[in-house]
Amino acid sequence: MVKLKEKVEEQIQPSFLVDRPWITIVWDDPVNLMSYVTYVFITVFGYSKERATELMLKVHNEGKAVVSTGSREEMERDVQRLHEFGLWATLSHDGE
Repeated sequence: MVKLKEKVEEQIQPSFLVDRPWITIVWDDPVNLMSYVTYVFITVFGYSKERATELMLKVHNEGKAVVSTGSREEMERDVQRLHEFGLWATLSHDGE
């Protein structure tokens, strides 16, 4: 039994030691115009028009896009700001 416990702890421990960044995801919705989503990305994140357009097209074509990464608190703030503009956004650990 001791060997099994040690084996489980060896597998679990690395996942707690890695400090994965958090991401903000914007989801496609049937309400907002593509030009508006581009405008929001420029306003909220300060992205260039080209970068904002690239992300907007990813949201439109793939259904979602990662628009920012950082600490949980930063991503919570980004999600809140995007909600204030009426976009559908969530946060998650990177890689989930």
